[in-house]
Amino acid sequence: MLSLTWLAGLVRRRPLRLIGTAAGVACGVALLGSLGAFLTAAKSDMTRRAIADVGVDWQVEAQPGANTTTVLEATRHDAHVRIAEGVWFATTTGLSSTSNGTTQTTGPGQVLGLPAGYTRSFPATVRLLLGTDHGVLLAQQTAANLHATVGSSVSIGRAGLPAARVRVDGIVDLPQADSLFQKVGAPSGAQPQAPPDNVVLLAEPAWHAVFDGLRRARPDQVRFQVHARLDHHLPHDPATAFTRVTGAARHLEVGLSGSALVGDNLAATLDAARSDALYAQLLFLLLGLPGSVLAGLLTHAVAASASARRRREFALLRARGASVATLQRLAAVEAGAVAAVGSVVGIVAAAIIGRVELGSGTFGATTTAAVTWAVIAIVAGIVVTLLAVAWPARRDARTLTVVAARARIGDARPRSAWWFIDASVLGGAALVFWLAGRHGYSLVLAPEGVPTVSVDYRALAGPFLLWIGAGLLGWHVVEAALRRGSSAIRHGLRPLTGSLTAPVVATLRRERRDLAGAVVLVALTIAFAISTSVFDSTYSQQTAVDALLTNGADVTVVLPGNHSAAAVDAEALARVAGVSHVEPMRHQFVYVGADLQDLYGVNPATIVDATRLQNSYFVGGTARALMATLARTPDGALVSAETVNDFQLQKGDSLHLRVRDGTSGALRSVTFHYVGVVKEFPTAPRDSFVVANGSYLASATSASPNLLLLETRGARPKVVAERVRRALGPGALVTDLDSSRHVVGSSLTAVDLRSLTRVELGFALVLAAAAGGLVLALGLADRRRNFAIATALGARSRQVAAFVHAEALVVVLAGVMTGLLAGAALSAMLVRVLTGVFDPPPAQLAIPWGYLGAMLLVTLVAIATAAQFTLRAARRPPTEVLRDL
Repeated sequence: MLSLTWLAGLVRRRPLRLIGTAAGVACGVALLGSLGAFLTAAKSDMTRRAIADVGVDWQVEAQPGANTTTVLEATRHDAHVRIAEGVWFATTTGLSSTSNGTTQTTGPGQVLGLPAGYTRSFPATVRLLLGTDHGVLLAQQTAANLHATVGSSVSIGRAGLPAARVRVDGIVDLPQADSLFQKVGAPSGAQPQAPPDNVVLLAEPAWHAVFDGLRRARPDQVRFQVHARLDHHLPHDPATAFTRVTGAARHLEVGLSGSALVGDNLAATLDAARSDALYAQLLFLLLGLPGSVLAGLLTHAVAASASARRRREFALLRARGASVATLQRLAAVEAGAVAAVGSVVGIVAAAIIGRVELGSGTFGATTTAAVTWAVIAIVAGIVVTLLAVAWPARRDARTLTVVAARARIGDARPRSAWWFIDASVLGGAALVFWLAGRHGYSLVLAPEGVPTVSVDYRALAGPFLLWIGAGLLGWHVVEAALRRGSSAIRHGLRPLTGSLTAPVVATLRRERRDLAGAVVLVALTIAFAISTSVFDSTYSQQTAVDALLTNGADVTVVLPGNHSAAAVDAEALARVAGVSHVEPMRHQFVYVGADLQDLYGVNPATIVDATRLQNSYFVGGTARALMATLARTPDGALVSAETVNDFQLQKGDSLHLRVRDGTSGALRSVTFHYVGVVKEFPTAPRDSFVVANGSYLASATSASPNLLLLETRGARPKVVAERVRRALGPGALVTDLDSSRHVVGSSLTAVDLRSLTRVELGFALVLAAAAGGLVLALGLADRRRNFAIATALGARSRQVAAFVHAEALVVVLAGVMTGLLAGAALSAMLVRVLTGVFDPPPAQLAIPWGYLGAMLLVTLVAIATAAQFTLRAARRPPTEVLRDL
């Protein structure tokens, strides 16, 4: 009964204290719940995207001498396999076709034998361009090389046998040719091989009719694979899904006893996704936990603002005979009520936020994840309540006497050791930052040969120590300034306080610790808001840069081999609605020594503006400077940093590269001169490539541009791309920037962070308002007795306002300045530590000035409102205030 009476009295007489404490708990619970929901949803989305991007999950290749029927049946009966089809590969010595009286021939290629229904079972592997999707199908590049189309007759060369003639039924594109023609069983890190330029797809009966003889005579020219699609009911975490898929592949290999090897395309894609999932986890730790810590600090500050009053109340109860156990029970009742209300409100708020912003009212992709995150959030709220309310109240109940409760706390100065601690924490942040960056910031580690990835959590200590160190340093600087800088403070406050400057400064000095605590909360909140918003803006900026780098331009057109930019009416294409500029470029493969790399032929005078090249793509100069150097050197070449290191190149070295001739198709040696280093280049799929003058490449190899990069200048790329497709017909591959945002190389940057950004920044605004307004209001409210006594002694409202405005000014100036400095340093460190998220790394941070201005405005309005609220309360009759206290 006493407990209920005590709780009812708190609700009736101290509602602000209870509401403020419960609100802090609710804020922390809601933030943890919301970020946990995003983390699990992001991981699930990464897994889903990784699975969707794979055309053939497994390519099970029979080894020489193996029974192909056994391999096929074993794969079909595997518990994880849902669809399995046998595919035959044969090497052709060359293809030929006669068109308009001229005969076109090609070099070696591959001929595949596909079972009936293959394109329906694996739709992502074959994209129909012309004709039908069954029968004899030519790859787009092959059709271009042969000048063939639907109805054309093609001769297929066979080693030691006469050529076989077939009639073309369709022209297709092979979007996943790189994996389709991979060398199954190649060691990890082996040099990738380019897919064949010449590919013919035959129905399985036709393939056997053409190549069964070759299979008997030259079995080394024929191989057999089983293409399998797995059960996609995989764990939502890509790391767990990767482990399951790789384990299943190894189990199948063991069951086949060495008669086949598994090319695990699905595991390769999940391997990249699991690293990105760990980066998402890092984002949660670095961006989410500080907000939860702030909510805990806010809760503690609200509870601590009433500590003196609680001690007086407990002392009065002790004087009236209450036992220590009774006081502890009353403290537990208060803490339990705060924890219950805060947790319930926080969970409901998190569910609403998840429904509105994240698209889900649960806290995870699965029931287990949802329950786990809900429990974690609630437990965190209970822990915060215990530390902020229950523990101090329990300590007071056990140690205070009536006399001790009335005693004034001494005015002890902070020990010099605290300054040493501040310096140590900040020095530790700098040391960790330096150590982590010595060999590059690799937070996610994937050692070669090790099936698991891990996080180097030591590097996370840098930003966290900086944040904590800035708060500690700010507290001690403000405390020392208010204690020792009386003269400077008097001069600064005199225009505001006038003749009351001396008593105002004395009051500030006496209340310096409470003020320093309010300043630190404001500073930490501003630093959190700045670092979070800058990171989110930089992330959004680099997502756009990454998509542009992947696609090459707003709209990119890949022309088939029998077309070139010269054959396409560029002026007519430029007249397509929304197209403002057409930039031709040549892409082909080149051999640098034994390494196969991409070669880009460009126009240095126009490529910078057309593709919005970033200075961060280059080493040793800006994009314009290095392109100007390339323009002045006709046979010059910009070489990737990896190639420079691998081949120990020096500026001016001659490069003898083997380039395929545009007319004959044969490899020929072409001499270039190394003039600069390029790290990234539009449309480059790998880290090793060469950029050269397109005019020199054309004269040396008769190669014409086969890429068109289109600028839209404000028009929607997706809409313009559709218009370009209608203008060029089905032969050209057209991609747009909008679509590329969802298929960029990193599945992490493909995850939309806009909803998470709104959630984080919304909480930052709430915390800023609470830190600036609520804490100051509670601190001032705790001194209502002083204001009432001053009013009873004849102080006017203007004189009371001088005290209130002085405290508000100290909190604003010190808190904002400290927060801005800490936020700037923390933003730079945070983006630098998370370099692995950005590919390429940002040339400069993106600063959301609008949001930062709104955050500062909210903080100032909250502080001004708190001051006004205090002044309005001070106008009440002194006797009424004193009786109420």
